[in-house]
Amino acid sequence: MIGDAYDLVMDALATSASTVSLGETETQQRVSARESRFLLQTYQRSPITIDRGEGCVFWDLQGRRYLDFITGIGVNALGHSHPRLVQTIQAQAAQCLHTSNLFYHRYQGLLAERLVEWSGLARVFFSNSGTEAVETALKAARAAGNRHQPRRHKIVALYNGFHGRTMGALAVTGQEKYRRPFEPLLEGVEFIAANDRDALRRVVDRETAAVILEVVQGEGGIYPLSRDFVADVRTLTERAGAMWIADETQCGLGRTGTRFAYQRFEDVGLPDIVVTAKPLAAGLPLGATIFSEAAAAAIPLGMHGTTFGGGPLACRVAAEVLELVDALLPHIRIVGEHLQARLRWLAGRHRVVTEIRGAGLMAGIQLDGLGHRYVDICLDRGLAINCTHDTVLRLLPPLIVSTSEIDEAISTLDAALAV
Repeated sequence: MIGDAYDLVMDALATSASTVSLGETETQQRVSARESRFLLQTYQRSPITIDRGEGCVFWDLQGRRYLDFITGIGVNALGHSHPRLVQTIQAQAAQCLHTSNLFYHRYQGLLAERLVEWSGLARVFFSNSGTEAVETALKAARAAGNRHQPRRHKIVALYNGFHGRTMGALAVTGQEKYRRPFEPLLEGVEFIAANDRDALRRVVDRETAAVILEVVQGEGGIYPLSRDFVADVRTLTERAGAMWIADETQCGLGRTGTRFAYQRFEDVGLPDIVVTAKPLAAGLPLGATIFSEAAAAAIPLGMHGTTFGGGPLACRVAAEVLELVDALLPHIRIVGEHLQARLRWLAGRHRVVTEIRGAGLMAGIQLDGLGHRYVDICLDRGLAINCTHDTVLRLLPPLIVSTSEIDEAISTLDAALAV
């Protein structure tokens, strides 16, 4: 009797209509009011609600179209509602969403194998986000450093760098505005300016456990590192017995025209650890820390773990993402050159623009003043971008973007910068 009643309840729940869907009656005012009442108020949101998306565009609740050149801060690298990814998500959701890492599933090893092939390294640890992937890398560097006598604790990081919002990742983020409210943080971090080779030579020594950097700094204002600086990082860390950690959370996975941004400098050599996240699973939470065999030895059995990281849904989707991005690399290089050329044209027309920086489909427009008002103007004209470091307009279009969509964005920016 009890079993029959349970089955009836379960059948009723499975077949009943969902009460979560808000339908066509939802308004921007209601969405904003609900969030204002119940959410921790940590985000300064633009006053639109994204309702649906397709390709390089999305629509709000009122049906207004926007060209998406920020892609969820680089997450939606394959645009919105990619048919192949939708099909993959639907298929896997009907099979298994979560297993925990107490058991195997068929996609985690497959994705790890592909990331090893992409990176040239040896082993992978999966987590939920970029900041957790950075924490894994820092733990490995410190654990390896603790095996030496005297112990090597120092982490060298770059001003303007951004590595996440957990306590360890914040400690190596080279922007005081993010660190100050939460200090004291992880000790033993020393910052130098990007591309300052003399400073790098001074600080990397036998006390150094690791140097962490973004080959193209993202949130800090789209600053590409020079080939010579990156080469020095590789040489000096090898000489000191330290690790080079390449944080590819924003600049990796095809964004600059190569699989990873460090591969733009083919003769430099490989990092010891690579961090990736953001677009890896096309919007599903997934981060990965990729190790050389020597670096992986710092994290033995039982030393590190995660509950959600590397689940079957995210890993299956990520394997599809890598295949799609690989096929897109020639296209990314072509449209990336087009974007950079059109931005240089734009800079020539507006005195407010002082510099164009970037690589591939990752671009920053340096302004001579605050840039937030231009973000608002562009949004009002149907283009979604954002402002980082207060004075840099950041463009991260989908990797599937066309030259005509780039031209549309440049036209909107041209009009906005003239206001």
